Parts: sequence; structure tokens; C-alpha cells
Amino acid sequence: MPRKRGVPAQAAPIVYDAGALVAADRGERSLWAAFAVAAAERRPVVVPTPVLAQAWRGWPSQARLAKLLGGCRTVAPDETIAKQAGVVLGRSKTSDAVDAIVVAPAAALRAAVVTSDADDIAKLAEAVESEFETPILPA
Repeated sequence: MPRKRGVPAQAAPIVYDAGALVAADRGERSLWAAFAVAAAERRPVVVPTPVLAQAWRGWPSQARLAKLLGGCRTVAPDETIAKQAGVVLGRSKTSDAVDAIVVAPAAALRAAVVTSDADDIAKLAEAVESEFETPILPA
């Protein structure tokens, strides 16, 4: 069905890994600038809950991270994503389940991944059986 004139297409989501959250927590301007662009473009920013567990410590000094999370959609991986992540781990012959839980929904959502660990994420993304190539952006 064709889109109605004047109705914008759904903007591609972005999935953050722990490196992106750490960069936000440190106040890195490039991450915050990219986050502002994503918000302006109405691109959903997704944070898997295992990623949040890697970065969140509950310290008062994490106010910046708390602010960022207010503009993100935090999602818990369901059984389907967990199984996809396991398959990706097996195909890539790697063992970081949290990184795989970043890549699995990114592939399903046709999303970009913002990471400080581009090599590991790229290895996992290559193991996804999809015609979509997951863009990897620096955190």
C-alpha cells in the first residue's frame, strides 16, 4: 500500500550498546549530538536491558545517563531475540551474549548499532542471516 502524501516514512531505529551509554554518561559531545539528531529525525533509540545492566550503577553522578535513557526505549529481550542471539553467537564463534543481544534486535529492526566495540559487533553482524547489513556507528 503506498504511503499517504505528507506522511513521513518510519525512521530507522538505532540500538545502543554499553559503549554508547558510557559515552553519554561521560558527556561525550559527539554521542549527545548524534542523539539530538536521532531525536530530531524521530529515530527510535533502543537500549536492550542487558546493556543497561552493564552501564548502570545508580550513582548520583549518572544523571546524564538517566537523562539519555529518558529519550530511549528500553527493551527486554524475549525468547525469540534470545534464541537469535544464541544462533548468532554460534555462527560467529564468539561468546559475548550481551553483544549478541544488541545485534539480534538491530537486525530484526533494520537498525544501526552505536558501539565502542565495532570489531566485535561487526563480527556478530556478519553472522546474521539477513539481506540487511547492520550499520555500525562509533560511540
